[in-house]
Amino acid sequence: MINQQLLQPESIVVIGGSNNTHKPGGAIVRNLISGNYQGTLRIVNPKEDEVQGIRAFHDVKELPPTDLAILVVAARFCPDYVDYLAKEKLVRAFIIISAGFSEETPEGAALEQRILDTCQQYGCALIGPNCIGLLTRTHHSVFTKPIPRLTPKGVDFISGSGATAVYVLESAVSKGLPFNSVWSIGNGRQIGIEDVLQYMDEHFDAERDSLVKLLYIENITDPDKLLFHATSLIRKGCRIAAIKAGSSESGSRAASSHTGAIASSDSAVEALFRKAGIVRCFSREELTTVGCIFTLPRFTGKNFAIVTHAGGPGVMLTDALSKGGMNVPALCGPAADELKARLLPGSSVANPIDILATGTPEHLGIAIDFCEQRFDDIDAIMVIFGTPGLVQLYEAYDVLHRKIQECRKPIFPILPSVNTAGPEVHEFLKKGHVNFSDEVTLATALTQVMKTPAPADQNVVINGVDVPRIRRIIDGITEEGFLTPALVHELLNAAGIPTVPEFVSPDKDELFAFADRCGYPVVAKVVGPVHKSDVGGVTLNIRSREVLEAEFNRMMNIEGATAVMVQKMLKGTELFVGAKYEQRFGHVVLCGLGGIFVEVLRDVSSGLAPLSYEEAHSMIHSLRGYKILKGTRGQQGINERKYAEIIVRLSTLLRFATEIKEMDINPLLADADNIIAVDARIFVSK
Repeated sequence: MINQQLLQPESIVVIGGSNNTHKPGGAIVRNLISGNYQGTLRIVNPKEDEVQGIRAFHDVKELPPTDLAILVVAARFCPDYVDYLAKEKLVRAFIIISAGFSEETPEGAALEQRILDTCQQYGCALIGPNCIGLLTRTHHSVFTKPIPRLTPKGVDFISGSGATAVYVLESAVSKGLPFNSVWSIGNGRQIGIEDVLQYMDEHFDAERDSLVKLLYIENITDPDKLLFHATSLIRKGCRIAAIKAGSSESGSRAASSHTGAIASSDSAVEALFRKAGIVRCFSREELTTVGCIFTLPRFTGKNFAIVTHAGGPGVMLTDALSKGGMNVPALCGPAADELKARLLPGSSVANPIDILATGTPEHLGIAIDFCEQRFDDIDAIMVIFGTPGLVQLYEAYDVLHRKIQECRKPIFPILPSVNTAGPEVHEFLKKGHVNFSDEVTLATALTQVMKTPAPADQNVVINGVDVPRIRRIIDGITEEGFLTPALVHELLNAAGIPTVPEFVSPDKDELFAFADRCGYPVVAKVVGPVHKSDVGGVTLNIRSREVLEAEFNRMMNIEGATAVMVQKMLKGTELFVGAKYEQRFGHVVLCGLGGIFVEVLRDVSSGLAPLSYEEAHSMIHSLRGYKILKGTRGQQGINERKYAEIIVRLSTLLRFATEIKEMDINPLLADADNIIAVDARIFVSK
């Protein structure tokens, strides 16, 4: 519970504050003083009469009533302090810096629980334990540096790790990224990342609040809450980017040893972020770069002009943008000819626009003006300008400053000379700008931003899915395990997912009769073993009864075989769609190229059920093999609309059959007209 005493305290007491600024207790006092906290600051230290110019209390019993208490003492003392301060001194907000709680031992977890119980009893807000504190424009209750530039429209940053928060700030400060608040939640025993987002959502004021939220997450404790409030904030005009660490097996172990975090599979995280519209990042540099992108004016196009006086970085940026699906279109025609005439001989205007190392600030301004006013198909401008040692950068950066203010199109400043031109870059940042010092990092981050879809509709799409029939089938299942082919076929039919004609029997004469009816060629598959291909249980393109009989006899001798399935032999592009139930997240739906490509290439896209048609199309488009699905080298593409429809129908089936824990349809055979499920397996657990 976030309250006024935490955010706007009229008085703060630091329990364990000291004169030693190299220790957390002293560093917090230093930061509160240097941050010009306007309320009453109190210190409790039994050994000091004065701490950093402030009279110290020797015992908490001497304190007057206080709003916020910051505890920087050993873990074993914290529960008693919290109990006494809440009961006797009316403290209603606590920030506990101390470590040694649930992240370390069961005994520490018990101490943490005592603190939580007290806070709940008295209605107190609790940040931590095991955190660096809370940094706002009102009070700098952190013991770390750097303290970034704080402005009302700066970034709100919420971190599940204190050290990571510090390193993110280091990265951000060098780029000029401003902040509004920094929340280090530590163990998040009462207030987690989802709770901070909830507060920001429920108290959102578009005129007053920051529109950019950055997250570092180690544990998603409540995916539904995160999804709901992130989606709500984004729809209100905010932009959110996040790192989710600990999604791999090894990363999970590292996160757990750090904060007791519970791992989530990478596909579940990807699906959740996609559904919410959160830009996913994978490093501190990428997160802060995306944060800087969010501070620039929004744009929807993909065409970039690059203005540079260094050819190599322009080429690398062009490559990186193109790789990310963006365009650096050639500039030609009368406007390009006129621009070339106004630059130095040898300059290039093909795009990148290379004004040469001898280009002046005036040439820089001219190139930007042409991109803004004359090249209509350009959506944004990227300017690479470091120091070749031949021009005054103060003047060049002043031109860049004025153009950023004047131009309608966004301008991305790439100023790489942060060492040799440190003072000039610093002066540029002081004017309220950001700097992308590396062009490829910028392009990579921009790719993540551009490919992140808008928040998805949360409604379940029924559209002909027979929900009562699905429930009757599921309710009739009494045992855990993989369903029989007949039940799988029933469920897919109830969901409206087309299936290939098939017949299952341990009797070969019945199979012969079916093959004669549907016509050869046919496919034979063993029934019983889960992985049919691994045991030689699949034979394609059977063209006669004699071959079918031989394959039937062979397959019935495979260990675990109970019957043989015969299907009509079909041709088409092999697709895959499947799902897995993730604890706390629900069903994660996957799609991609089918057959062996699923296992070999791992080219799959994920979404969180239930899915909308827009989400399904976004999943399909994000596949690396999407060009194959569209059709390439004279081959017909697939019916993308029907593929998206099957993905949505599958997600609806799962929404009403949560007992399904795993399923996959592999392959679906697709052509320009139809898509048909050929093979499927479903695992049910009640």
